[in-house]
Amino acid sequence: MAYDANVQRRAADRLEQERRRRQERTERLRLEAYEKEPRLEQLDRRIQGTMAGLVAAALRRGSDPVAAVQAVREENQDLQRERAVLLGAMGLPEDALDDKPACPLCRDTGWQGAKMCRCLKELCAQEQIKELSKLLDLGEQSFDSFRMDYYSQTPWSAHGTSPRGNMELVYDVCLSYATKFGRFALKNLFLSGPPGLGKTFLSACIARTVSENGFSVVYDTAGNIFAQFEARKFLRDSRDGLDARDETRRYLSCDLLILDDLGSELTTQFTQSALYELVNARLVGEKHTVISSNLTMGEAAQRYAPQIASRLEGEYHVLHFFGDDVRLLRKDRL
Repeated sequence: MAYDANVQRRAADRLEQERRRRQERTERLRLEAYEKEPRLEQLDRRIQGTMAGLVAAALRRGSDPVAAVQAVREENQDLQRERAVLLGAMGLPEDALDDKPACPLCRDTGWQGAKMCRCLKELCAQEQIKELSKLLDLGEQSFDSFRMDYYSQTPWSAHGTSPRGNMELVYDVCLSYATKFGRFALKNLFLSGPPGLGKTFLSACIARTVSENGFSVVYDTAGNIFAQFEARKFLRDSRDGLDARDETRRYLSCDLLILDDLGSELTTQFTQSALYELVNARLVGEKHTVISSNLTMGEAAQRYAPQIASRLEGEYHVLHFFGDDVRLLRKDRL
């Protein structure tokens, strides 16, 4: 999994800022303690000296290093005990003035060798959710807050089940897809149905859960995505063209891409080409994609080129949405 470079940079900046704040707090506390009890400063200097002496004793030649090391160690322990007594008298724990990393695994570097530490991953997930929230309202959108009572329990003859029964199945698939991301049997989803039935809401739920589990997620509308592909091609070395190149790279390489409102764009030869590049590259790279659309899969097959249609029909699991417009129902209940 690879977070977007901007997300990772902001997370690393936060990690460094938090480290500096801790150091500054510790330094202020240390100076206050030294002012109240000058003996503490003397002890800290002597302890630092005994640590250097311990190293020197271990390297000493022409004498018994074991005895020398033991003598230095005993001196250090005596100083530590006196220091702990003074700090205790001030109501402070014995390590209150020590520079301690918040993360013992990476010592606040964010990395364990070439592997990103979990502390930096958590910050990346938080920054990614902020990024997603610019386009998705993630404030209340979670699987726990999804409302089934907006969907009728009356069977629809055309579908052989009720909107409620259908949505329970759709919800279960989306929840499993998100919570078991990368391990779930289905790799790609096609959310199909009229507006106002919860496609964007469930897309947001998936985005939040997958992001919180440490994967890179990008959400955007079809219109914005194709505009970035167009800018990448026709603006090339301009500032906007370079930005578009970075954006399209994110679309192609993220762990999960959520492409919203496919079919709302003006379909041209260029958008057909861009959609094919996007769908095909992500399939070849074994990346996961969720597409939401007002189109049925059959309508999408008629609208887009055969090589696009074959990939959508063959590689995407369709989830049908039907029922009364939830937005209107919610408005009526206010």
